[in-house]
Amino acid sequence: MEHTGKYYLKLNVAIEALIDRWYAWSHLVSPATAAMNIKERHIKIMRSYIKNPRIHAAAVKKPEMMGGPFIDYGGKRVDEIQQLHDTTIDQRSNLLALNDAIHELNEMLQKEAIGFSLDPLYKNVPEILQGLVELYYDLNNKPNFRFFESLLYKSEFYDESTQSISLQLVEADDARSFVLSTPRLDGDNLIHLDTKFKDRLIDELFKMKRTPNSYEDIMGKLNIPLDKQELFKTYFTTETPKKYERYSGKGVRTRYFGHACVLIETNEISILVDPIISYDGYETEVNRYTINDLPEEIDYVLITHNHQDHVLLETLLQLRHSIKNIVVPSSGKGNLQDPSLKLMFQAIGFQNIIELDDMETINLDKCTITGLPFIGEHSDIDIRSKLCYHVALHNDLTVIFAADSCNVEPKVYERIQKIVGDVDIIFLGMECEGAPLSWLYGPLMYKKLDREMDQSRRLAGCDFKQGEKLVDIFNPKNVFVYAMGLEPWLMFISSLKYTDESKPIVESNKLVEECKSRGIDAERLFGEKTIEY
Repeated sequence: MEHTGKYYLKLNVAIEALIDRWYAWSHLVSPATAAMNIKERHIKIMRSYIKNPRIHAAAVKKPEMMGGPFIDYGGKRVDEIQQLHDTTIDQRSNLLALNDAIHELNEMLQKEAIGFSLDPLYKNVPEILQGLVELYYDLNNKPNFRFFESLLYKSEFYDESTQSISLQLVEADDARSFVLSTPRLDGDNLIHLDTKFKDRLIDELFKMKRTPNSYEDIMGKLNIPLDKQELFKTYFTTETPKKYERYSGKGVRTRYFGHACVLIETNEISILVDPIISYDGYETEVNRYTINDLPEEIDYVLITHNHQDHVLLETLLQLRHSIKNIVVPSSGKGNLQDPSLKLMFQAIGFQNIIELDDMETINLDKCTITGLPFIGEHSDIDIRSKLCYHVALHNDLTVIFAADSCNVEPKVYERIQKIVGDVDIIFLGMECEGAPLSWLYGPLMYKKLDREMDQSRRLAGCDFKQGEKLVDIFNPKNVFVYAMGLEPWLMFISSLKYTDESKPIVESNKLVEECKSRGIDAERLFGEKTIEY
């Protein structure tokens, strides 16, 4: 490569946002949930690996153990995991203390808040939580507390110095280890940088996937270490990427990008739902759209719910410079288990974040976006940051994105149908087995659930009967099953691998066939798909 001229960033350059060298997701950005995940997930996994690395090495090779709490370094690099463990204990002592204080506060309330006024108990709140919480009773006189989460972000508990990024070339769909259980250590093929998530240099770098610039200039601004500069140069190319062709038709074009990611375009507006964008530039068996199949400006990004496969910072940081508005579901206003997506996005440098509540509408000139109730899939925990979306476009085409909403109470959607009417298209998630509660929310629980209870409360979407009922209610012309985690490039974030006998495949097959028997166009999406109306 010459040392002059302008270059494009290759389409398969990935960024991993890291906190304490663990793959960042929304619960690691928000201070209270970060404290509990560090103590109850990261430290426990690292200690287990240090003690029995061979067990981890054996477990990650077994398909049935995929997504479990096992570090994927082949039983090696134990000294580095020990060092990361010790560094975490040292540098995150304040968050470990926050975790302990949260448990102490809960225990105090369960013992001392027995129905009388809570005013005298404020003096018993652990000192580091004083001024950060409000105590309350629910209407059954059960005590609880909520955070003033905006104050948490302004406190010592939100520490940007723990943030960093990792850059790498993705050269195979299965190249990366599962994100919730394997920390990101140094590697010959990685460049780790102490760059904060809100740093605009991230935008400047990823603009180069479309607009050429000087790699030497960006290399200097990012302070690429001397021993990584030759690697950094390999991230660039003189080859001009395929130019995005703006939709100019009079109708609507929808493009499926994999998992729950769908782009809706008219000649006036673009809407992107739950962005997860794959990479290109290497041999693959599955066709896919990539970042250059998106508009250079995205009018609205819609986030359905606060799970790591729907709020993927890896994609969102790459697109930040393109996003004009982000629409997020409002949260439980300080409840521990339901951190605010709006505050999280603001903290990491996003702008124009719109919170939407159930049945609240954004009215645009040629489009309306309405948040619909999203039920199920959250293990029966009180979590409000979840919405389905009803999108009505200028030519009267209507679409519902139901994501992972599980139709456990059809009467909710019967009431909604009376307000919004029938719809033309339903995108429905049918990952109907789902992981147990403890897989995602275990670190936030004060006491470990009995196994039978844990297994009964799952992160599951619709099965056939629940999906069929939605079809009965909304009478769509098209049904697309999506958000199944089927695509091979999702393994590092979803850990899902199906066979023809897997329940989500069996149940979604039944729904597709039932829809077709009724004359409804139906398909389970995989890879890429373009539909024009």
